[in-house]
Parts: sequence; structure tokens; C-alpha cells
Amino acid sequence: MLGEPKGVRGRRALILVENLSVPFDRRVWQECRTLRDAGWEVDVICPQGTKRDTEPEAVIDGVRIHRYPLRAATGGPAGYLKEYGAALWHTARLARKVGPVDVVHACNPPDLLFLPALRLKRQGAKFVFDQHDLVPELYLSRFGRGKDLLYRGVCALERATYRAADVVLATNESYKDVAVRRGGRRPEDVFVVRSAPDTERFHPVDPEPELKRGKPHLLCYLGVMGPQDGVDYALRALAKLRDEVGRTDWHAVFVGAGDTFDAMVELSRELGLDGQVEFTGRVPDADLVRWLSTADVCLSPDPCNPLNDVSTMNKVLEYMVMGRPIVSFDLKEARVSAGEAAVYAKGDDEGEFAALIARLLDDPEQRTRMGKFGQERINGPLAWRNSQAALLAAYESAVGGGADAAARSGRERGTSLER
Repeated sequence: MLGEPKGVRGRRALILVENLSVPFDRRVWQECRTLRDAGWEVDVICPQGTKRDTEPEAVIDGVRIHRYPLRAATGGPAGYLKEYGAALWHTARLARKVGPVDVVHACNPPDLLFLPALRLKRQGAKFVFDQHDLVPELYLSRFGRGKDLLYRGVCALERATYRAADVVLATNESYKDVAVRRGGRRPEDVFVVRSAPDTERFHPVDPEPELKRGKPHLLCYLGVMGPQDGVDYALRALAKLRDEVGRTDWHAVFVGAGDTFDAMVELSRELGLDGQVEFTGRVPDADLVRWLSTADVCLSPDPCNPLNDVSTMNKVLEYMVMGRPIVSFDLKEARVSAGEAAVYAKGDDEGEFAALIARLLDDPEQRTRMGKFGQERINGPLAWRNSQAALLAAYESAVGGGADAAARSGRERGTSLER
């Protein structure tokens, strides 16, 4: 446990989340626990889950969680406007119930939670903006509508959020650069708090060969299935692995859900892969660990677009903590995170992606080396303890605790990966 900063005991933080429930949102839950261990009283406002996190109120590990019902968007941008309107109303309602706090900590997307945060700022709270996604880039990558009126509106909301924030949390150096360059923030007000797997909860177990469904090798994809996540690229690469490389000695499992889940199942059928590819939907953590512990190669097929190139993919970090070798497209932040734990296909080339899978399947020694490299990074420069220090330094800076040296130390720990 990190030491409790002087004067923290009794201070209250309110964390606002819209796109995932808590504690299902692993990054937010790690932040909650870090703050709690440092002496903060922590409340969270978030949507209810569908299969878990369904209770309207819960106290878990000393963190008070207030959840509201929310129907996920369908039908394009108009559906998101409806979703976000409901989320803002519920967030404002529950924030009044929570009462005064010292820090309001808003996690995007969307870049709308500065609105309830402003009311709390007027009551004396400091505002910490936790930028999980670059929403303008997300809009361009997800909808393919170009820089239209809605895009300009999204950019305006991002600027308003940056202006309202007292400090900004960035998930990597690329996001920090955007906060400084596009958001006009001072570098000293932006703290790099990287996401990291919980290595106490998330670690390899004995492989289960039966999960390979009678094949010598298992390939695994873990993550969200949305328009920008590249599951379609992975499926087409697997079809090439079978048809062009001539490899059928594998079974593939896709773990996760999202907007395009049904479309990806249908694409798998169209490609004739339904006999070799399995879709599980979301699964409990214990089952996820079983799949990853058995996998020979893990897939990170996010194509290069304005969002993916500068984003840290949680699945890459989770593959690494499990000691799995990775095949990825050649993205800037993928290389920063994975380094030699992955091999990289250039230019979103599905054929090269397939060839790299085949190369790793034929080289168990390289797979082992890559897996060990990834685990060393997760337990070293990418470890959550470094992000804990940066998070607490950001809070000290926000509340004016006079801990300039601690803040500098936190920033240095958060950015040392780049040096």
C-alpha cells in the first residue's frame, strides 16, 4: 500500500463513469482502490451492468457505488445523443444525493461529464479529467462521417472539458501530447496514469488442452467488438491463414462483446470459419484466464486509424501479463506497450498478419521469449504501482496540497517508459 499523504484522511472523491459499470471497469476500480488506500472516501456514479453490477447501490471494499439504468445506444449518432442525455440526468441526480466532495473525477467517453462536474466545482470541488479516449478520433474512426458538424461539436466538448479541468489524467504520452497541444494544458497539469492489469487477480493458470477443440494450437482474441476494433480484420486474416498459408492446425476463440458482435459471427460464417472460430461473448474472469493461459498466440487486430494509433489497448496489456505472444498491426502505442512481446504487420495487411501467426506457431521458443518479455514489462515499467504514484500526485496537485516534489515524482514515474 502506498503511504497516505498528510492531510488526506476524510477527503472525499466522486468518480463519474458513463460507458462501463464499476467495478467491471478495471482501470476505474484500480483508481478507486488506490485512492481508498491513500485515505480518500470514494463514491462512484456509473450505469448498471446487464449481467453484473446490476444493483442500484453497493458498497464494495469500502467504495460506495451508485448505479443508474441506461440503455446502450443503437442507430448511430442519434442513439448516442439519447443515451448521453439520460446518463447526464441520472449523474446529476445522484451527484446531488452524494453531496459535497473535494474532488470530482470524470472519466470519458463522452466528453460531457464536465457539465455535472461544473456544478460541483462551483461548490468548491476540484475537477480531475480522466481521458480514457480521444473522442474526436473515436468519432472519426467509428462512424466514417468525416469532419462534419457533429465532429466539430465533439471537438468543442473536448475543449470545454480541458478548460474546466484542474488537472488531466492521460493514459499514455500520446494522449498527454494531445492535452498539451490541442487542449492548451500546461505539461505540469497533465499526469500520465497508464492502465495496467491487476497482477494479483490476473495471472496464468495451467493450460487446458481441451479448449483447443482437438487442434494443436489455440489463437485468442480478447476485447470489445466495435467498428474500430478490427475483429473483421482478424477474421479475414484467419481465412487467409487457412486458404493462402494452408494452415488448419488451429482453433480460434473470440472473447468479448460489442456493437458488431452479431455481424462478426455472421462474417465468420460467410468466410467458412464457423467450424474453427468460437465466439464466447463476455465471460467471467476465471474463464478468461483459462482461455488466455491455453492460447499459443493472441491477436490484436486493431487497424491503424486516428484513434488506434495513439491508444493503449487493454487487451495487449492483458495478453502480456499472461505471458502470451502477440500479433498486432503496426501502431505507435502498440509498440510502446508491447515492444518485443509482439510482432507487427505493416499497413493493415491481413496477409502479413496471417503469415506472422503461422511463423509464431512454428517457433515455440520465440513464443516463450516474447511471453517472458511481456511479463517483465508488466511487472516493471508498466506496473500499476507507477500509475498509483502518478494518480496520487495528480490529486495532490488538484487539491493544492503543496506537494510539488511529489507531483514531479508522480509525473516522472508515469512517463519513464518513454525514456
